[in-house]
Amino acid sequence: MAEPKTKYDRQLRIWGEQGQAALEKASICLLNCGPTGSETLKNLVLGGVGSITIVDGSKVELGDLGNNFMVDESSLGQSKAKCVCSFLQELNDAVKAKFIEEYPEALIDTNPSFFSQFTLVVATQLVEESMVKLDRICREANVMLIFARSYGLTGLVRISVKEHAVIESKPDHFLDDLRLNNPWPELRGFAEAIDLNVQDPVAHKHIPYVVILVKMADEWIKSHGGSLPSTREEKREFKELLKARMVAMDEDNYKEAIDASFKVFAPRGISSDLQQIIIDSCAEVASNSSDFWVMVAGLKEFIANEGGGEAPLEGSIPDMTSSTEHYVNLQKIYQAKSEADFLVIEKRVRNILKKIGRDPNSIPKATIKSFCKNARKLKVCRYRLIEDEYNNPSLPELQKYLTDEDYSIAVGFYILLRAVDRYAANFNSFPGQFDGGMDEDISRLKTTAVGLLNDFGCNGLTLTEDLINEMCRFGAAELHAVAAFIGGIASQEVIKLITKQFVPMSGTYVFNGIDHKSQLLSLY
Repeated sequence: MAEPKTKYDRQLRIWGEQGQAALEKASICLLNCGPTGSETLKNLVLGGVGSITIVDGSKVELGDLGNNFMVDESSLGQSKAKCVCSFLQELNDAVKAKFIEEYPEALIDTNPSFFSQFTLVVATQLVEESMVKLDRICREANVMLIFARSYGLTGLVRISVKEHAVIESKPDHFLDDLRLNNPWPELRGFAEAIDLNVQDPVAHKHIPYVVILVKMADEWIKSHGGSLPSTREEKREFKELLKARMVAMDEDNYKEAIDASFKVFAPRGISSDLQQIIIDSCAEVASNSSDFWVMVAGLKEFIANEGGGEAPLEGSIPDMTSSTEHYVNLQKIYQAKSEADFLVIEKRVRNILKKIGRDPNSIPKATIKSFCKNARKLKVCRYRLIEDEYNNPSLPELQKYLTDEDYSIAVGFYILLRAVDRYAANFNSFPGQFDGGMDEDISRLKTTAVGLLNDFGCNGLTLTEDLINEMCRFGAAELHAVAAFIGGIASQEVIKLITKQFVPMSGTYVFNGIDHKSQLLSLY
């Protein structure tokens, strides 16, 4: 067996050893192992989750051979959960795999406490009534839940978790934390000691752009009543001043300074996103608060006091044209400030823990350090119970989506996926599921969908005939290509939730296989 380090080498570069350890501790329950569930679980088994439990009461039929790679002819008539389980076990022997041959709906009704043993439940191909019940069960047991469904050429994925806090949100694009618009004394002192008018051309072209911008911003402030450039005209003028300081055309450091001048113009203080987190009622901590909110409380105190309105400094600097000596010194200044900020926050966090009657050392140093490093990028995601969303979706959002041609098909599918469940509850089959009577199915589905819209209060709004016809044509089929795609999306969200890295999707993800579009609907 391959060493885990080499076995998972490529993914370790994405979520690191901590992320991998979290996956290896997780226990996942899958409800229904048709293609959507099997594909989701396949990705997680290959990624190295700790254990999986498959719940499915059905036997393998001929139709399953056409859409699920994890069963074959020899599986016909056998338990589907058993066949899929043994196939997945072959993919990664480090994962503990087991199955329960029972219908998920029965388990939800008769044994709700069964679900509390898992880290996360992936519920696939459930109808609305079961989704609502399971959601309540998982909320009470504090178990994360993801719904995934494939239906013809459409599908949806929806996360349901009371609260999910992310420290390592790892955004694609994020402004460096250089504080050029608000330098602290040591950085300003370092810049002051360097002469921009140095005669030696080699020295002149190796002054780091950080120093150039700090000095030029200082000059600007002195001649502009204490404020930094804010209007377009002032920003242009500031760049011209930088250009005028160049002695030769090949001075990359000055070009870098001009390109990075927007960092001087950025507003001081913290972002509105971070502001929302520190004014959240959860930041008023009590003895049962999570570690995350205890650290937020420490951060809030820091920003109001030592931070002077700013978050703790991250401490890393990007590559730049510079002499080695200047660059190393600059690095040391940033690291020292970052370390000092961390020590202050750590002390505040330990004091808060003491105050709320918890062990002051219960949050590891490394966790607080990571929290400080990522303080500007914290994210808190909260999800409404699916029952609340279904009973009273946000009407303005719904109407906006229905009348926006970019979103009308996605929201149409969302409504029709609910309408087919209502239809099935009334007629004991899905529209178009059996041969014959297609016209009757279409008109019944249309009536059901209109009834649903009226229940929401979207009177007078309808869905296009084409979409209703398509939905009937799907006949509740699980197509492998769509299932594999939905399984890919769902497993990616599972990994985000378990590793607590990256930001999980908010709202309901709808896949539209007709136009090859993926969209998120925020209905709360």
